[in-house]
Amino acid sequence: MNFFKIKTCWSNAEFILIKLCMASAYIFIGSYFHDFFKDYYTFLIVVFAITVVWFVYQWLKKMKD
Repeated sequence: MNFFKIKTCWSNAEFILIKLCMASAYIFIGSYFHDFFKDYYTFLIVVFAITVVWFVYQWLKKMKD
């Protein structure tokens, strides 16, 4: 498959944002049903929102170049 041979111009530092975004979403969804993380909902939502906006901005910027 050619999909596995595609080269990307993204650096590892730029992938940190999408990883943080996905991780915070997974933790938020997983912790929704558990009382242990209930004090961290606001923090997780803030991290998720910031990383989503930042990642989408970088993605659109890369698509224009």
